[in-house]
Amino acid sequence: MKNLNELTIEQARAGLDKKEFTSVELTQACLDRIHDRNEELNAFITVTEELALEEARKADEMIAKGEQKMLTGIPYSVKDAICTKDVRSTASAKILDNYVPPFDATVIKNIREQGAVLVGKTNCDAFGHGASNEHSMYGPVKNPHDTRKVAGGSSGGAAASVADHQCLFAIAEDTGGSIRQPAAFCGIYGLRPSYGRNSRYGIMPMASSLDTVGPMAKTAGDIAILAEIMAGVDERDATTVPEVVPSYKDEIEKFEIKNLKIGIPKEYFELEGLDAEVKEAVENKIEELKKQGAEIVPVSLPYTKYAIPVYYIAVPSEDSSNLGRIDGIRYGVQSDRENLYDTYAHSRAHGFPEEVKRRIMVGTYALSAGYYDAYYRKAQKVRTLIIQDFENVFQNVDVLITPTSPFPAFGIGEKKDDVIAMYLADVFVSPGAVAGIPGISVPIGNTKDGLPIGLQIMGPRMGESKILQVAERMRISG
Repeated sequence: MKNLNELTIEQARAGLDKKEFTSVELTQACLDRIHDRNEELNAFITVTEELALEEARKADEMIAKGEQKMLTGIPYSVKDAICTKDVRSTASAKILDNYVPPFDATVIKNIREQGAVLVGKTNCDAFGHGASNEHSMYGPVKNPHDTRKVAGGSSGGAAASVADHQCLFAIAEDTGGSIRQPAAFCGIYGLRPSYGRNSRYGIMPMASSLDTVGPMAKTAGDIAILAEIMAGVDERDATTVPEVVPSYKDEIEKFEIKNLKIGIPKEYFELEGLDAEVKEAVENKIEELKKQGAEIVPVSLPYTKYAIPVYYIAVPSEDSSNLGRIDGIRYGVQSDRENLYDTYAHSRAHGFPEEVKRRIMVGTYALSAGYYDAYYRKAQKVRTLIIQDFENVFQNVDVLITPTSPFPAFGIGEKKDDVIAMYLADVFVSPGAVAGIPGISVPIGNTKDGLPIGLQIMGPRMGESKILQVAERMRISG
């Protein structure tokens, strides 16, 4: 029998409702796992033990009265770049070491209203800037499958917390791959929703035109449950869309794969540097889907190769603007200096890691007089072509399947000093982010060294139902 902390959301819900165990017992099992493993993995920056047990007791009272909802009593973690009321939220940067938000992000409010139990805030690349979780000022997160390897980034702590059974699900943020890539490295499911599907209110802004917030969990069914609870219009975020949120769980249960058209973009499989084991595993899964009745359609996304350059102009540009508010004056850690200039200069210099400083400088340069048209405006024009690429392809296919990452988890320190190599770790996840479409990473096996391999399913805007359906079908077939 599984330990309580190893359960899925659906299994835990059934056990809690049948009174087989309590939320306090379930929560304590997760806290015990955190105590045993966090020193080694470094997945959590803040563990909210007292709060968690208090919330668990309240959840048990709700269950006793028959007032429970789907997430009542279920332990979860939250990426530290997402605001949680009265719980320290650092974004993994020392400049916010003492920041305690007076409000919840909207998606966290939705989850707390369900009676879920917050066990802590997870480590990440500072402000989401990174693909390995090595750019955290609280140290790197280690991969639960091999502690010599990275957990992926920027949401490495969230991914590790779920993969290592320190909680049952995690809420994280994805700007260019920060949910999907660490999900692939750690062997779990991670969903980037369509831009505008979920509210960004309370998410520490990185690049406002790309930021999304989504769930990480152990099954596609759990992801479907969370996606429905998190989604919807928010008056505090004008980019949220009014489309009705479907019952994703019902959608995946009634799905038939026969005659589904799956696009296979050649650019993703011809990339130099694509790991042979990753390619073989993904191709084997595609073949399985074909045998189940899906139609496999070769397609082309010619502007895919420009997604990384576009991303690394657009994102630093928006970073440089958004991070102007993090100055140690209005909130955050302030250096004790003699004058205002030195206070600004030293607070940001000591409070930001090198990658954050690099992006601020690149973005400020790209937005400066004389360079705005050459860089930022040109990047936005190419971004439109990338969006059109996807729109054209989705006129002929239902979903796209690609590897999530060109390689499995790499060694800690292996790419840290090679900025370009680190940026290319997101080569398969950035295009969908630039286009604002949904994508999910699905675990499909391991390399001969035991490292997880992730497969990415992408769909058209607001096409979460379809990619979740295919993700669930892979679990059944596997």
